[in-house]
Amino acid sequence: MAHFEKANSIGEWLDQRLAVETLKRVLQTEYWIPKNINFLWAMGMVLAATFGILLVSGIFLLMYYQPNVNSAFDSVNYTIMSEVGYGWLWRHIHGVGASIVFLIIYIHMFTGIYYGSYKKGRELIWLSGMGLYVAFSAEAFSGYMLPWGQMSYWAGMVITNLFSGGSLHADGLVEWIRGDYVPGQAFLNRFFMLHVLLIPLAIIGLIVLHFGTLRIPHVNNQDGEEIDFDEAAKLYKEGKVKESKVIPFSPVFLSKDVLVMGVYFILFFYLVFYHFEFAMDPVNFDPANGLKTPTHIYPEWYFLWSYEVLRPFSTNIGLIAFAIAQVIFFLLPFLDKSPNVAPASRRGLFKFWFWAMLIDMLVLTFMGKLPPEGIWSVIGLVAALVFFALWIALPIITAKEKKL
Repeated sequence: MAHFEKANSIGEWLDQRLAVETLKRVLQTEYWIPKNINFLWAMGMVLAATFGILLVSGIFLLMYYQPNVNSAFDSVNYTIMSEVGYGWLWRHIHGVGASIVFLIIYIHMFTGIYYGSYKKGRELIWLSGMGLYVAFSAEAFSGYMLPWGQMSYWAGMVITNLFSGGSLHADGLVEWIRGDYVPGQAFLNRFFMLHVLLIPLAIIGLIVLHFGTLRIPHVNNQDGEEIDFDEAAKLYKEGKVKESKVIPFSPVFLSKDVLVMGVYFILFFYLVFYHFEFAMDPVNFDPANGLKTPTHIYPEWYFLWSYEVLRPFSTNIGLIAFAIAQVIFFLLPFLDKSPNVAPASRRGLFKFWFWAMLIDMLVLTFMGKLPPEGIWSVIGLVAALVFFALWIALPIITAKEKKL
């Protein structure tokens, strides 16, 4: 009891009961980061900050949104946009954030691929990160349903149809998801609940897991150098080296994160105030109408690449291709047979594989927005075939890679 009587401040009181100082030391001042990393390693913190903005803006929108098929559209486009003070600002923040968060995810994802941050010992970092990608995708899709505009309705119709193999009679699965034969009140209720509660909880849990998996094997670095963190940290603290290989996460690396986030938020709010329309599909400013099909149905830009993988093929083959495209990135740590943890630029054929995959996914994204006709249809088919060919080639070219 004498130990607890010594507490003479709130900080000491909390530390004695929650080991606050120990937690701070483990997660911040004694969490060591390689010094030779660039600004791309800040994308994880940028992503977490953007998720925070989405949570806050979503709460403000939730105060006025009405999850009812008869009033959802008006509550978003009239009440929030015109009648609520600064409602337009919160909607723009939420819309831009929901779109740009995927740009950050893809940058973060391809940075990990380029620098081999998924290699042996770091598989759980990659798998938890891909789990976050899936969770954010589900969150984005469920949120896209809520304005109950034309593209919301018909995108929901098309995507849920995928679960039936193109038929509405596949053991009632589609009707079970929708709660009806077509998207309606039950459908909107379910996606509202998923968007505001269940999926955000899953994302928070996966973020904690992702940061936890980073703590043990430590983050990779841009040279692929294997660092003895314990020894390097000891030399850093004792000041025995002129040029340390590691730096503490807080405050040294965290200050770099803050700088990158500062630049990012300048861009973010520039888009919010001046170019928010890129995150607002004009078709979705028409109320949902189950009797009027839009001329061209397509998902948001961040889903276009996987949509284009499905589109060139017949129903069954397309669904199989789509399913494979959704899970194939999870298998990357196991398909890459190379012993090297190094940047793609130093890995022989893998560097060509990396750039070919990146360019191919960009082509798939552009083709997914265009109508499937004429030359666009041919380019989409070729890009989809190249996507799968690259994944088939990956274990072959990496197995022959010489150890650096």
